[in-house]
Amino acid sequence: RSSYSCCYFVLPCCFFDFHGKYSRRQSKKTQYREYLDFVAQVGLVCGFQVEEDCLRIPSTKRVSLIGRNRTYPPTEHALIDKQITQYVNNRQTCAVVTCERRVGFNHKDGSDAACKEVGLELPENETETAGTMWMPGFQPREKVEQIRNCASLPRDFVDDVVLNVANLLLNAAPPKSHSNVHGENKNTWNQGESLSLKEVAEHLSKETLKRLKSEYGGLQTLLKNNHQVFEVLNGRVHIRDWRKEKPSRRTKPEVKRRLSAEAFKTRLCWFFIHHPDGCSLPSESCPYAHGTEELR
Repeated sequence: RSSYSCCYFVLPCCFFDFHGKYSRRQSKKTQYREYLDFVAQVGLVCGFQVEEDCLRIPSTKRVSLIGRNRTYPPTEHALIDKQITQYVNNRQTCAVVTCERRVGFNHKDGSDAACKEVGLELPENETETAGTMWMPGFQPREKVEQIRNCASLPRDFVDDVVLNVANLLLNAAPPKSHSNVHGENKNTWNQGESLSLKEVAEHLSKETLKRLKSEYGGLQTLLKNNHQVFEVLNGRVHIRDWRKEKPSRRTKPEVKRRLSAEAFKTRLCWFFIHHPDGCSLPSESCPYAHGTEELR
């Protein structure tokens, strides 16, 4: 709508309409195909010859839609703009009353047919705003998007939560021991107990939970971010035992070796500093530094 000479390229991904999540209407199509047809329909209503192409990218969402040419002469631009306004307001009105019209389009059809199917007359005052207001009530997101994945939380706050949760897990289980061949009692490394996220949250202060609630994922995201200390599986929190860690098969061996070599001993070992039994691995095997003298 910015100008008659405008062209566009779009790579549809998340299923959203103009004012919220896109509602499915055709069970015979996949959700992805149906959404592609909807985006193509928008291009047709806006008077474009919509072309489809498949990108060579490593993604399952790689079908793009391109509008390079118009289906109408420049003299009809004002008329088409009114049709666009009518189409947008129609979808908005139906979305509000939850009775959105469910009309399927083939993007190979002409835009005139698409516009006729939309066919809902607008009051005069809404039509008059076509050139000045594209979408009443629309609020764009901020230019600078706030980071809310717990990564921007103060380091001392995160460290305090990590220490509290770790102590909670360690104190939930009594120290384990076993006898060696000589009958001597020998304590094993204490991995603590596993607790559900709900149980962990119940032991944290209201101020801490309130602060975490404003972050995406909250407590679970913070614990997963601290991969060195915790393992979160099926909603339960465990203290990570690095003796049981196996290398991921997703990364190629040479890449894994290079990455591990670059990161080796660049951070202090949390277990060496805070765990009552120290680290479960000897210094030469632990990827983290056992003391500042080992830091690279």
